[in-house]
Amino acid sequence: MQLQIADHPLISHKLTLLRDKNTPSPVFRQLADELTTLLAYESTRGVRTEEVEVETPLTKTTGRKLASPDPIVIPILRAGLGMLEGMTRLLPTAEVGFLGMKRDEQTLAIETYANRLPQDLSGRQCFLVDPMLATGGTLVAAINYVLERGARDVTCTCLLAAPEGIAAVKDAVGNRAEVKVVVGGVDDHLNENAYIVPGLGDAGDRLYGLV
Repeated sequence: MQLQIADHPLISHKLTLLRDKNTPSPVFRQLADELTTLLAYESTRGVRTEEVEVETPLTKTTGRKLASPDPIVIPILRAGLGMLEGMTRLLPTAEVGFLGMKRDEQTLAIETYANRLPQDLSGRQCFLVDPMLATGGTLVAAINYVLERGARDVTCTCLLAAPEGIAAVKDAVGNRAEVKVVVGGVDDHLNENAYIVPGLGDAGDRLYGLV
């Protein structure tokens, strides 16, 4: 597993605003979207391209375009939806799949309650998006899900991570596939309720409110 902590002044600025408990949901959603686009630039650095010939107003030349098959962006519901547009802004031709996963607050076990993905992901570059990498359980389950369907090139994009979650993903992935994790920052630790500290609270609740 490869870890990349995106280091940019705008990322630090937007993370600080996201952490503020007084930031209202509409502003939080906008900031999450903007931050995702900044992270997507790093996440897509290894996206596959192929050479093509194009004709400019002056002459013919060669350039590059995204290779086939198209990459697939997979938000992990529900909080991952807040990052979807930020990713597809840079990958407008990507297909979009969905994984619904939730963590039992008592046992911390991961339950998959929705799946809208192709059965065969062989040869596809998969981009998983989830705001928080806390215990790592949800992200590990999502990675396993796409690997079981043939994916071997997976990039995970998260706004924030905890050291415990990073270690869990690294241990779970091993050498089975090429997995990259791109995060906006790594915080100090998880508290007794498995929340990232200092963190920014429950990303899903702050994006969409309590339901």
